[in-house]
Amino acid sequence: MLKILLSSLAALLLIIIVIGVTTYDDKQFHPTKSITPITVNEILATKRLSQAIQIATVSNDDLSKFKPEPFKNFAQFLQLSFPLIDKNAERTLINDYSIIYKFEGTNPALKPILLMGHMDVVSVDEITLDNWTHPPFKGVIENNTIYGRGAIDDKSTVMSLMEAMELTLSQNKTLARTVYFAFGHDEEVGGKLGAQAVAAYFDKKDISFEFVLDEGGVILKKGMMPNIDKEIAIIGIAEKGFVNIRLVVEQDGGHSSTPPENTGPGILAQAIVKLENNPFPANLNFTNLTFEKIGYYADTSAQIAMANQWITGPLIESVLLANSKTAASIRTTTAVTMLSGSSKSNVLPTKSTAVVNFRIMPGETVDTVRNHVEQTIDDPRVSLEVFMANNPSSVSQTHTYGFSLLEQTLREFDNEILVAPYMVQGGTDSKYFYNLSDAIYRFMRVKVDNDLLSGMHGIDERIPVDDYIKGIQFFHELIRKSAVSAK
Repeated sequence: MLKILLSSLAALLLIIIVIGVTTYDDKQFHPTKSITPITVNEILATKRLSQAIQIATVSNDDLSKFKPEPFKNFAQFLQLSFPLIDKNAERTLINDYSIIYKFEGTNPALKPILLMGHMDVVSVDEITLDNWTHPPFKGVIENNTIYGRGAIDDKSTVMSLMEAMELTLSQNKTLARTVYFAFGHDEEVGGKLGAQAVAAYFDKKDISFEFVLDEGGVILKKGMMPNIDKEIAIIGIAEKGFVNIRLVVEQDGGHSSTPPENTGPGILAQAIVKLENNPFPANLNFTNLTFEKIGYYADTSAQIAMANQWITGPLIESVLLANSKTAASIRTTTAVTMLSGSSKSNVLPTKSTAVVNFRIMPGETVDTVRNHVEQTIDDPRVSLEVFMANNPSSVSQTHTYGFSLLEQTLREFDNEILVAPYMVQGGTDSKYFYNLSDAIYRFMRVKVDNDLLSGMHGIDERIPVDDYIKGIQFFHELIRKSAVSAK
């Protein structure tokens, strides 16, 4: 009798699992036509991106080291390189260096769209200069690749948008919908003087948007997404927030020959161990959103695992948490980044500090993170100072006009590329535009693998010429659909 019962339960379990797997329908947009890409002058376009890279618009955390001249030169370079835009667009400078372009549409009933990028780039560590294939600010074009700081992050976006609009205007096309470009000058250091001020400018003018598109997502080459043998365009529908919390221990100090039972650094060490041993819980919500869109194309083992999380959930979490990159996608992260004590080996510090950087999942807030830190450390000797904080974004839906437009355009160019939403782990300038649109997306049309990704903020940042040209064609088609042919 027991054997019969166990067999029946096993059969029932198998039926439930199979039913779970069959819930993954094909949720991709299937185009009825393909797009014939607009012809781009490849030589001229790549030369202009090369020239843009050569203008070293470097952001620096220390604002006193800000060099305005490169940003002025870059703005002038855009004016000279794109004469039709300069002639037809309304151009506004925000805080002297960030740029807004307005391309007026004929139909005021259509809400405008905002396409964004940033002009600034991160610095290059001098000790790594010899490791670059080509100098980072030379914009060398070699082997159908454009090398240099900003080649992907994010001058390729700025330049491909400008190229796309210049092509649109050269066709004497009339825009029905108003299009705005916004190019920030300090995204790499938080965007306070750039994008935040740009958003305030729009807010003051009571301008809201049908959708906003910024950098963030990419096309993952085959092999980047386990269990799915397809290229996948991941479109950011949300992004993490962040907060720095400084842990501070203050003591009397003195000579190291007569130390207290616990020195400041020792107390901080205990606090840090507590934080690292008590991470935030995992959350598979965004993993599920991504998989629901592309699960139909996954192998059977992945479908079984994802469809039956009531059994497999802990296993999925453990697999994702075993890798630092995937772990960051399912929970608020804790990273100790800075430590300080005394300035001499035989002097007890009067003030010891540690800085912990948290990247906050939607659902958490700066306040809940602070509470977690306070309760986890549970030591009155350690005080907390919160600085440089921003709550996570709201989550944009995938059934909107904006997301559908992105998906349709990508699939019409290449219906072998799957499209899926995801959560951006870093921060973008779009975080300042939540109250101006409920449809904010993050995507740049470039194909990446781990090697190409390592160049962003690292050594040998570069973009294949073919990808850059396709990025121009993608933006041209996006503008055509949303503004030229808008009804």
